[in-house]
Amino acid sequence: LRSQAKECNGVKAPIDTSKPNPNEVEFDNLYLDMNGIIHPCTHPEDKPAPKNEDEMMVAIFEYIDRIFNIVRPRRLLYMAIDGVAPRAKMNQQRSRRFRASKEGMEAAEEKQKIRQEILAKGGLLPPEEVKERFDSNCITPGTEFMDNLAKCLRYYIADRLNSDPGWKNLTVILSDASAPGEGEHKIMDYIRRQRAQPNHDPNTHHCLCGADADLIMLGLATHEPNFTIIREEFKPNKPKPCGLCNQMGHEVKDCQGLPREKQGKHDQFADSLPIAEQEFIFIRLCVLREYLERELTMASLPFTFDFERSVDDWVFMCFFVGNDFLPHLPSLEIREGAIDRLVNIYKNVVHKTGGYLTESGFVNLQRVQMIMLAVGEVEDSIFKKRKDDDDNFKRRQKEKRKRMKRDQPSFIPGGQFSPQALGNRSSPQAISNPRQAAFEMRMHDRQNSTTSSSPNTSLTSDGSPSLAGGIKRKAEDSDSEPEPEDNIRLWETGWKQRYYKNKFDVDASDEKFRRKVVQSYVEGLCWVLRYYYQGCASWNWYYPFHYAPFASDFEGIADMPSDFEKGSKPFKPLEQLMGVFPAASGNFLPPTWRKLMTDPESSIIDFYPEDFAIDLNGKKYAWQGVALLPFVDERRLRAALEEVYPDLTPEESRRNSLGGDVLFVGKHHPLCDFIVEQYKTKNTEPVDIPPELCHGIQGKLTLNENAVLPDQTVESPVPVLRDLAQNSAVSISFKDPQFDEDFVFKAIVLPGAKKPAPVLKPGDWEKTNNDGRPWRPQLNFNRDRKPVHLDQSAFRTLGHTMPRERGMPGMYANAVPLGTYGSPYTRPLLTGQQQIPKLLSNLRPQESWRGPTPLFQQTPQRTAGAAPLLAWNRMLQSQNQYQPSQYQGLGGPMSYPQRPEDRMDRGRQV
Repeated sequence: LRSQAKECNGVKAPIDTSKPNPNEVEFDNLYLDMNGIIHPCTHPEDKPAPKNEDEMMVAIFEYIDRIFNIVRPRRLLYMAIDGVAPRAKMNQQRSRRFRASKEGMEAAEEKQKIRQEILAKGGLLPPEEVKERFDSNCITPGTEFMDNLAKCLRYYIADRLNSDPGWKNLTVILSDASAPGEGEHKIMDYIRRQRAQPNHDPNTHHCLCGADADLIMLGLATHEPNFTIIREEFKPNKPKPCGLCNQMGHEVKDCQGLPREKQGKHDQFADSLPIAEQEFIFIRLCVLREYLERELTMASLPFTFDFERSVDDWVFMCFFVGNDFLPHLPSLEIREGAIDRLVNIYKNVVHKTGGYLTESGFVNLQRVQMIMLAVGEVEDSIFKKRKDDDDNFKRRQKEKRKRMKRDQPSFIPGGQFSPQALGNRSSPQAISNPRQAAFEMRMHDRQNSTTSSSPNTSLTSDGSPSLAGGIKRKAEDSDSEPEPEDNIRLWETGWKQRYYKNKFDVDASDEKFRRKVVQSYVEGLCWVLRYYYQGCASWNWYYPFHYAPFASDFEGIADMPSDFEKGSKPFKPLEQLMGVFPAASGNFLPPTWRKLMTDPESSIIDFYPEDFAIDLNGKKYAWQGVALLPFVDERRLRAALEEVYPDLTPEESRRNSLGGDVLFVGKHHPLCDFIVEQYKTKNTEPVDIPPELCHGIQGKLTLNENAVLPDQTVESPVPVLRDLAQNSAVSISFKDPQFDEDFVFKAIVLPGAKKPAPVLKPGDWEKTNNDGRPWRPQLNFNRDRKPVHLDQSAFRTLGHTMPRERGMPGMYANAVPLGTYGSPYTRPLLTGQQQIPKLLSNLRPQESWRGPTPLFQQTPQRTAGAAPLLAWNRMLQSQNQYQPSQYQGLGGPMSYPQRPEDRMDRGRQV
């Protein structure tokens, strides 16, 4: 994706996002699932963590800027932070937070133990940093951290609406942690409700930022033809520094406390890490829909084929493989091709069902029963094949280890003669005293050969070989790794009886209990599908077991009820904290509430075990297992909290209340004057948004107590950033259009929606392609865009010109500065020539930003008759034109104004 700013002399020139998108596509709405941004910015895995909360906030600002520069939405920016979740989700949150707390303490203890062992052996380690460990559990609604984050985001939005030309006509909605609901589902709820309005544009181009796989399912569930997901590109095995010595190449458990090697000729790279800027990818759901259409299209059906309905069925079947609310069925593992198996069974059975499994989020249980019983018929063979595949994999791994052990060289020279990695550009060091070094290596090799004994002999107490025969090899010398004990043995007869006995502690013949488990699971399937297509059906429902039933148990489910209680309400933020936090994270709660977690006399002390078992459930690693935590009894929890509610301070009571969304616009937005007028007249009644003033967006507006208002200073919650004294943005409370509780949002493609041009190769391409042209796959949004090609001489020139020092993100990463319209592939201008952009036909025209042209957009002054500037010459000349920004704060040069008193004493840049 192309979005990077030009950088000269270490200073980044800001990008004018009002210009056409360099990725050759224009997006209308950008939705940010903020928790996927907050976590990597507060505790990153591949770079040093921020030193304090202020640096975390600036890192979040920079991340949002990066996404905005890539996507460049023209109508709406919707930022959604996870609020209080439904009870069904709280069980998973509870498991994650208990695990995170346990693993964090175990890692700290292990790190301290290894540190003491290394120092006892005389190893060298840097002094231990005295800083408080960041507890990521604070990223939960109701904490002071989340309250401060909401204040910082309000400041950030106001700053951008005042200063960034790309935000000029943008509507911004912030749904912070006080608004109940998961971030991605608040976004989906907004889209559903806007789609139901008469003024909605059916060809709106949506872009959703997030890394969760369920975002793909949610995007498909909208049935919007133009829906794209942007996410970080996953790169496995990223190098991480050791947590003890801060050196690369090993983990904490392998640290030996060796002195640090010199980094560079003059040790100039001592404190630098090989960090590359995070890259992003687009996932185009219209292309996925093409693949699904080819996969799911069926002929000779007894009913009319409807692709949209089959997509809904496919989304529903994916729930059986696993989701955030239900454990997956034992016979369906996604890595074993469970989705393909379900699709094949679906195609075979759908002729008998007489119709589709779902309709607008509601399940036909009679048809689902036919699918599940068909899966149940092959469950036994699935378990046996799983065992065979696992045994074959272990056999291949064992042979591989033996082969590597056999091929390993018997002796590797060390010291000055040790092998060096290829590509080491450091100058070779002269060998000192080679005769003595060779003698030491010979003696070392001779000592090893005399002390080693044959594999079949044992050693006596004095170290001499024993003639009594061999001894059994120790476990650590064995080629096989220790395997977790499996008491279920699904591949052997009687697997169902053993499963229910071990997992549920009941006999498999207890038909009543099995029926209860199946009914709860069926309720869960109906709840999850309703959650994806209609919104939260019940805030109180949850699956009350740690394990799922078998597919063969789904008999007689057609008559099971699938209705949920109406009028349920979400937990309050502090109540949710009590339901998901371990006692170790109690410092985020009021003192008397915290005491309920630790006091042995507490009536709910059993909700907070200090230790808990993890059932691997056939898996290999602990993170894959099931945390066997007790379920929270809501009635007992509320009864215990009634006694401590009076102890809340006014500030804690405010954080414990549920809030709503806030809408922001700048002074150039058509809706700005309408909102300002509401504040002037002090209208306390909710008013409808005039859709013609806000890109067709509809909803209710209500005056906000802590509003951002024009001509009023917006105070900065981050000390290194100065207040916005000349503010022209305005904010107001926003509420989505409301519908009756029984209203059903139709899962259809809206009338007037245009189907995107196909991307996949037509099935009849060879037959219809008379001129024999080869099929050229489309690699980006624009099919007509020609790939850029450099000949060998251009590559040689770049290779000689570009710096190759350590730490650069890539050899040609900054080779070609962005052109006038953001494209690095514009031709160099000749004297007197004007740059004419090649705009797409579907680009929406943008009004020019009024005001002086920023420095980074000004065209370099050139004398008449001068030769055209080539890419590398243009870059070198531009270094003299860009001057460092007068405002520099924490993390890299940006457009955040810094307080005058902080400019001298702040080392890190913003």
